[in-house]
Amino acid sequence: MTRPTTRPRVPNFSSGPCTKRPGWTLQALQNAALGRSHRSPAGKAKLVEAIELTRTVLRVPADYRIAIVPASDTGAVEMAMWSMLGPKTVEVAAWEAFGSEWVTDALQELKISPIVHETAYGVLPDLSAIDTKHNDVIFTWNGTAAGVRVPNGDWIAADREGVTICDATSAAFAMPLDWAKLDVVTFSWQKVMGGEAAHGMLILSPRAVARIESNTPAWPIPKVFRMAKGGKLIEGIFKGDTINTPSLLAVEDYLDTLRWAQSIGGLDALHARADANTKVVHDWVARTPWIGHLAVDPATYSNTGVCLVITDPDVLAKGDATVAAVAKGIADTLDAEGIAFDIGAYRDAPAGLRIWCGGTVETSDLEALMPWLDWAYAAQKAKLAKAA
Repeated sequence: MTRPTTRPRVPNFSSGPCTKRPGWTLQALQNAALGRSHRSPAGKAKLVEAIELTRTVLRVPADYRIAIVPASDTGAVEMAMWSMLGPKTVEVAAWEAFGSEWVTDALQELKISPIVHETAYGVLPDLSAIDTKHNDVIFTWNGTAAGVRVPNGDWIAADREGVTICDATSAAFAMPLDWAKLDVVTFSWQKVMGGEAAHGMLILSPRAVARIESNTPAWPIPKVFRMAKGGKLIEGIFKGDTINTPSLLAVEDYLDTLRWAQSIGGLDALHARADANTKVVHDWVARTPWIGHLAVDPATYSNTGVCLVITDPDVLAKGDATVAAVAKGIADTLDAEGIAFDIGAYRDAPAGLRIWCGGTVETSDLEALMPWLDWAYAAQKAKLAKAA
């Protein structure tokens, strides 16, 4: 196959940390409150601004509380689990590595014996089988390692008695979130908006706050997870008084990407960019016989972490090891060429490719990438033929 001539301008297609917003330079960080305490007026003002801009861009309801918390999205989810679970039966939906982590937490750490709805990579569990009316529910909105997302929140009872804990780390800013159906929403800066790692966001509905204030867990709560004192929510956490020391350099970076989002048209524009990016990949898959989606149902296709698998029967016939070698060969070749970095499948997922399509990616870069994928695959196929 002829070697393509047009290269992506930015070859960063990692699913986290994701590529920086278009036009980003180090100058974007020049106003960071470096060398200042995060509890100083300057430092706290930055944290409060990050919280309020998050509310504005994501259109978070006014009566929901927002906090910046340690340990990225994982820390945010675990804060909610450790503080809120216990009073009701818990149901967990898991269809890839990250959802499975919450099953492990519930079973092995909290020992609460949840009802588990677990399926293979690429298949969304039957959400209608979950009793969202009476039970607490934990789920990921978008499975980053499987390319499978929840299409909507219609399956969640509006008159629920329990709480819903939603890991939305690769969904926030890219997909509509049904806030009326969500009591806890978590995400991390390094995902859809291309921020830097280690910081998580925790968003609580009034129902979630009521649960925290009324619940006395049967297990000890680590200091970094504590959100209540004397039966009352520690309000300062949601007003810029972070539990531990945040990086004010990372805070400035997050602020920059939120301001960029506002400048391009806010949430609608971010959604449109992710959808346009994903369409490039979908259209290419539709016309390309050797590749397919890991997600089985088109209604569940992710518009951020698009996960692909090799479908060429000649390669499949040679067994899983060959399929894995071909997928790795494609990713390694394009990495070495400086065309696409970090597009291999997640380590626990089926062998294949994973291409990030969130709003910080330029559509033109994805359009330039597609011919290179064909070129790299042709080289791998020729290598197999020669070996035979």
